Amino acid sequence: MKEKIIMDGRGMERALVRIAHEIIERNQDVSNVALIGIHRRGVPLAKRLAAHIAAFEGVEVPVGTLDITSYRDDLSEQTAKSAGTSDIPFAVRGKTIVMVDDVVHTGRTARAAMDAVMAIGRPAKIQLAVLIDRGHLELPIKATYVGKNIPTSLKEVVAVRLTEQDGKTEVVILEKE
Repeated sequence: MKEKIIMDGRGMERALVRIAHEIIERNQDVSNVALIGIHRRGVPLAKRLAAHIAAFEGVEVPVGTLDITSYRDDLSEQTAKSAGTSDIPFAVRGKTIVMVDDVVHTGRTARAAMDAVMAIGRPAKIQLAVLIDRGHLELPIKATYVGKNIPTSLKEVVAVRLTEQDGKTEVVILEKE
């Protein structure tokens, strides 16, 4: 597969700083905001956003992790493998929950994440932050915060690589041959 770098580590960090500022501006009182990273790459992105918010506002925003495997509608029971376990160390009831993921493509992951969050409790609001929006939505779901819109063909794959999991930080488009 051919690959093309569309965002390097510095560009990704700029996008995360901007998203952190947008979260602060939209919610004004971040003491009622909690971030939930969707396994796998949404988790380190949520932690990075929380660190930026803490640096700007002096408020430690809680971060949880969410495994949505059992809420997916596009995996059969035989092929569904757990990406990890959920760990939500705070009550979601009444909070503004910002779900964090690396890429929004069809919207099915975001829908499954909303179902999983609602099964835990009833937040005041749910927002969605994604590093990359590549279009091709199949559901009426729109990210609240987007690092970069990247129109892609269905033959292309967007890969977000993070130091925490991949040893380097970048976003690439892989073209299937």
